[in-house]
Amino acid sequence: MNTELPSGWTCTALSNITDVPDQCIPQDDESFVYIDISAIDRVAKVIQNPQRMMGKDAPSRARRRVAAGDTLVAMTRPNLNAVALVPETLDGQIASTGFDVLRPRSGIDPRWLAYTVRTDDFVHTMSKLVQGALYPAVRSKDVRSYVTPLAPQAEQIRIADQLDLLLARIQACNDRLESIPAMLKRFRQTILKAAIKGNLTEEIRTTKKWSSEWAVQPLAKLGEVGRGKSKHRPRNDPRLYGGEYPFVQTGDVAKSGGLITKHHQSYSEFGLQQSRLWPAGTLCITIAANIADTAILDYPACFPDSVVGFIADPSKCLAEFVKWSIDVVKEDLEALAPATAQKNINLAVLKNIAISCPAVAEQIEIVKRAKALLSIANRIELRYDAAITLVRRLAPMTLTKAFRGELVPQNPADEPANTLLAKMAAERADKARLPKARQPRQSRPPRTPTKAATMTKSRQDHDVMGQPYLAKHLKGLGAPASAEALFKVAELPVGDFYKQLAWEVDQGYVRENETMLESNHEA
Repeated sequence: MNTELPSGWTCTALSNITDVPDQCIPQDDESFVYIDISAIDRVAKVIQNPQRMMGKDAPSRARRRVAAGDTLVAMTRPNLNAVALVPETLDGQIASTGFDVLRPRSGIDPRWLAYTVRTDDFVHTMSKLVQGALYPAVRSKDVRSYVTPLAPQAEQIRIADQLDLLLARIQACNDRLESIPAMLKRFRQTILKAAIKGNLTEEIRTTKKWSSEWAVQPLAKLGEVGRGKSKHRPRNDPRLYGGEYPFVQTGDVAKSGGLITKHHQSYSEFGLQQSRLWPAGTLCITIAANIADTAILDYPACFPDSVVGFIADPSKCLAEFVKWSIDVVKEDLEALAPATAQKNINLAVLKNIAISCPAVAEQIEIVKRAKALLSIANRIELRYDAAITLVRRLAPMTLTKAFRGELVPQNPADEPANTLLAKMAAERADKARLPKARQPRQSRPPRTPTKAATMTKSRQDHDVMGQPYLAKHLKGLGAPASAEALFKVAELPVGDFYKQLAWEVDQGYVRENETMLESNHEA
């Protein structure tokens, strides 16, 4: 942290300028709004769509009574910076114990605190203090030990006012830029549809004496269609890999931008013997996990049976034209995939896709014109990438400037921050000397006991091993649940439970949402 602060500023721990709200237990008949970590919009730093519930339905983490002007700091995964200022509309509601609730003391502008915990320095400091593997988190004392610059009270208000204005403008700019990718996607789709319908060459078709009647043929009639090969088992046998033969997988196809120029794995001679080396120019089409992603090989490569290769007959078609024809019907092909744990389509379905092809000469002209139009979209995308990268840095840069005292001019007449701290310390000392009123212990009315969780399952069971077992339980619960709640219904020993959970998260069946888990499996 920069210690070269303006005159009248000082540095202090958050614990010196905040209070700790009392915890509470909502009564069963109490209706309240519950603020969980998932309710925080991490981009806008606001609370969105908190959940109204009755006390009898409240989770055990619903314990922090909040007030307007409090700052909520999620202690789980602090690198995600789920923080927000509590608005007037949520005054008196209840937040999760997954938050540290910073209540500003007299003389501290609530917005000053909220902006403090949005700074890069705060995020980086907290990220270095995390503990735990499954749910890496910091403690409340870590948050409150953070040392922050403190401006005089009057300057806090001036800075917060200026930040409100500037960050709102930055967010508006960001929102406008964020609409561009969807616009580019629609633009590209329009180009491809125009290409395969003949709209791009319509005005020269008569001059060139090209037929307006295009032949419609199944893909299998336009060239060679075949699945990739990876016969050897187990597939992770180290003898298969590390050689000179590129091994292209579904992820490489999806991320290639339409032309495969790099890969992340390679086959050895042993690997090549159980596979096939496809030539450059082969159209790769994914048929498992990601359906109908397409890309053309820039060099010879092998690929597994989750990828189909198409080698175009040059007398009938161009690989680019066929690629675009498949790209246009991608959503239709995805709809044909059965709703299983991993989506896939049959090779026969792909072979029978109807492709409408003009003469090769017209295809060449169509590809030429379409590429020229697509290059415009590509240039716009490059400019967008540069712009959004800059805009995303504007907010952190503006906050850094604010907390160095460079955002607004200082006023020598402002009461120094050290004087403000001294007043707060005196108030705290006076309060400590007052006798404390004994608070009656708050408790819930007794509830009907539930049946204890039994452990009748094993990870070796056929419906558990290799299956979205926990994801199905989460779907049955009907809402995101904590690991503790999921464990109670899973009927697995604790060791098996966490092994299965880690596997399902890795496979994408279960999604981690801060402190909650939710099903990502379409049953």
